[in-house]
Amino acid sequence: MENYTYHEPEVVKEAIFKGSEALQKAPEIEGVPTGIEGLDDLFFTVKEVKGKLKQVPLGGIPKYSVFNITGVSDTGKSLMAEQFAVEQAHKGKKVAFITVETPANFVIASIKYRALAMGYNFDEFEDNIILIDAASNSKLRDNVPDLLATLAYAIKEFKIDFTVIDSVTGLFENKEMMARSIVRRLYNFMKKWYQTAIFISQKRSGHEELSAEAAGGYAVGHIVDGTMVVAKELIASQYAARMYKAELGEIVRLFRIDGCRMSGHDTKTHYMEITETGIVKILEPIG
Repeated sequence: MENYTYHEPEVVKEAIFKGSEALQKAPEIEGVPTGIEGLDDLFFTVKEVKGKLKQVPLGGIPKYSVFNITGVSDTGKSLMAEQFAVEQAHKGKKVAFITVETPANFVIASIKYRALAMGYNFDEFEDNIILIDAASNSKLRDNVPDLLATLAYAIKEFKIDFTVIDSVTGLFENKEMMARSIVRRLYNFMKKWYQTAIFISQKRSGHEELSAEAAGGYAVGHIVDGTMVVAKELIASQYAARMYKAELGEIVRLFRIDGCRMSGHDTKTHYMEITETGIVKILEPIG
C-alpha cells in the first residue's frame, strides 16, 4: 500500500483579488494586425458611443491573446503564422519564432519569401525575427522547462512582444497524455511575459475537418484564448458542388474562428484562399 503524506490545507491569500485590484493589472483590449487579408475585421469589441453600445472592429487579434491555429496538413497553418510574424517584424517589433518541425535556416528562407510575397523588403527587418531552433535541438524539443528558459532569455535580451510556435504538436509527439499540461505551461508562460502568441497544432486526418480538435484532444484548444480552424474539402458530390458553388474535383479551402474569450468574433465559416505566391486570404462567408 502506498504511503501518503498528509498536507494541511493552506489558505493562499495572495491569490485573492478584489475586482478593482485585478482591473488595475488588466491590459486594455486592442487589436494586433495579423498581415492576413480579411481576418483582422473579424474581431470586435463593444464600446459605449453617445450613450449607446456599439460594436467596434478591433483591427486584429486581441493583444496578449494566445491563439491556436489547427488543421490537417496543407491547409495554410504555417503560412498564416509566417504572415503574422512578418507583419509584426515589418512594423519594427521583435518576434520569437520557435520552430519545432523544420530547422531554422529553412524556416527563415520561407519567411523571407513570405515577406517578398507580401510586398516587403525583408533585408530591412530580418533581425526582428528571432529564431529558436527546437527542430535541430532535442534538448529544447523534449524538455519544456529548457525551452521556456531559452525563450525567457530571448524575450529579455531582444525585447520580444510576439511569439510563434510551429508546432506545439511536436512538443508532445508520442506523449499526447501530456498535451494538456504542456500547452497549459506554454499558455501560462505567454501570459506571464505579456506575449501575443500563435500556436500551430496539427489535426489528425481522422478528425472532423472543421472541428477545433487537434492532436492531444479538444482540451488543448480549451486552454488557449481562441482557436482558428483551417480546412480543405474535395468537391466529390453534386450536393457539395452546389453548397460551395464549386466544380466537381475542385479543392475548397475553409476558415472559422472557434471561440475567442478576449473579444467578440465572427462565427461564420468563411472561404479561404492560398494564392500562387503562398499568401493566405480570408474571403466571404459561406452562403
